[in-house]
Amino acid sequence: MKDYKEIERSIIVRFRKEIWRPFTRAIRDYELINEGDKVAVCISGGKDSFLLAKCIEELKKHGKVNFDAKYIVMDPGYNKENRKLIIDNARLMNIDIDIFESDIFDSVYKLEDGSPCYLCARMRRGCLYSYAKNLGCNKIALGHHFDDVIETTLLSIIYGGEIKGMMPKLHSDNFDDMELIRPLYLIRERDIKAWAKYNELLFLNCACRFTEKNTYEKNENSKRIEIKKLIESLEKKSKFIPYNIFRATENVNLDMMRCYKTKGKRHNFLENYNDDKKR
Repeated sequence: MKDYKEIERSIIVRFRKEIWRPFTRAIRDYELINEGDKVAVCISGGKDSFLLAKCIEELKKHGKVNFDAKYIVMDPGYNKENRKLIIDNARLMNIDIDIFESDIFDSVYKLEDGSPCYLCARMRRGCLYSYAKNLGCNKIALGHHFDDVIETTLLSIIYGGEIKGMMPKLHSDNFDDMELIRPLYLIRERDIKAWAKYNELLFLNCACRFTEKNTYEKNENSKRIEIKKLIESLEKKSKFIPYNIFRATENVNLDMMRCYKTKGKRHNFLENYNDDKKR
């Protein structure tokens, strides 16, 4: 297992093309971090959020923008072994973490119907916003990556009946002057896995009781897992397919859409159909 200086160097040198360049491009192209920002970097214990923390640290060292960062860990009810793994990894990677507790796992595990994952994610995000705001932060950074983006897009189409993507940044609806950013937006998950393997790092997967139960019962009916496998099978046929899914949400031709929504208002192509003919 490598020390933190080697881990940091691997991001800038060994994985420069796969991780550092797409990370800095997302920061620049989507204007994710600005002068004077105070960013709460949210660490869940997984590979994505720990990589995010190290990338943010490197950006503070080598970037041109002056900003501050706090590295926060919410313990929603981890068992002792999982909490210890997070603390040990933070120490190994030289990340100064701030841990706070919540009882989210207890709340969502009591649900009798369906998967509690959606509710858990919403509750976790609310807790993170609240804690970050109390620290004086104006942004929270989450570890969603490129594959999360395209999987969410296909999930929305196939199971949600709508074309909707995952944005690189969002204003909070419930916390004034707070923003969510996703700096790993352009990084492939396979490259994050390669980085972790190269540095001999072991991270948490989702550590909630529901996930542990489903794993024990060998339940593979998760829609996200299904979509992930679908994309993997399509990518074997053409390496361009994941990137075409990603670009599709940048190339929406409203002239060829029967309906669309913006700012909560629904529009129908018939609104301007006859006007277009007169032009």
